[in-house]
Amino acid sequence: MSTTRSPRDPKCTADLGAEYVTATPHYAKKHKSFYDELLALGILKPLTAAVDGMIVSDPRSQNFVTPLGMSSIVKHYLQESGAEVTYNCLVTHMYLRNGKWEVQRKSGSSEMFDIVVLTMPVPQILQLQGDITKCITDSQRQQMESVIYSSRYALGLFYEAGTQIDVPWAAKYISDNPCIRFISIDDKKRSVDSPTCGPAVVVHTSVSFGKEHLEEEKEEVQPLILKHLENLMPDLPKPVSSKCQKWRYSQVINAVVDGPGQMTLHSKPWLICGGDGFTHSNFDGCVESALNILHTLKMSI
Repeated sequence: MSTTRSPRDPKCTADLGAEYVTATPHYAKKHKSFYDELLALGILKPLTAAVDGMIVSDPRSQNFVTPLGMSSIVKHYLQESGAEVTYNCLVTHMYLRNGKWEVQRKSGSSEMFDIVVLTMPVPQILQLQGDITKCITDSQRQQMESVIYSSRYALGLFYEAGTQIDVPWAAKYISDNPCIRFISIDDKKRSVDSPTCGPAVVVHTSVSFGKEHLEEEKEEVQPLILKHLENLMPDLPKPVSSKCQKWRYSQVINAVVDGPGQMTLHSKPWLICGGDGFTHSNFDGCVESALNILHTLKMSI
């Protein structure tokens, strides 16, 4: 759930990760309290804009967008938690020290914790060094190694206020292009109409294109995406700024099979893994994992 702001206008935003939230009838009922809260606060609202080519597996499903961008969901829950959040800290090692976990950063600094919950992509969990490697059983390692993610690129194009992008849709799925799978006029998708804020266009590549160009630099891939976009939208104006995002771990293709939404690697001190790699890759998958982690800790502490 990544929302990027234009460097020229912070009000001009683009979702370079998840584009909208889909609630199936099952999860709309099971997670009703979450949806009710987010809708009441205006963090979510129904998707009413036209999305061309959307595949609807269940007509009873409901789609929602975020007026302030998908990151507003994450910001809401972090604020509600009261947690102190630290960004841009790459964790590399974990050690057991006197009944606590010492979590070490790439910078060399470290902190001590009574409980650690890991929700990064599963392959990154397996890359951690230290005592954590001794806590993962052969069976758990086999389960985690079976998790498969798709990879893709996302490109955000930002425009000045007053720029017109004349297309009859707010978002469109592309089925016959070797590079591009999805295009969104992001402000239009979110039904945000502001005369003082420029539009933003978001492009997601196909899984096959992402896999083919995964090890290339973003600066090399962006011109390729733009070339395909020009063929699809030849009248698209030139943006004032752009951002290309590589998602090495995009959506979960194969999650941990028949898992309870979390995996306990150690108890006392607790070390638990969770996230969509242990459920499925959408908002409800993340909520389901979080609830299972909470249940495990409440039953054991």
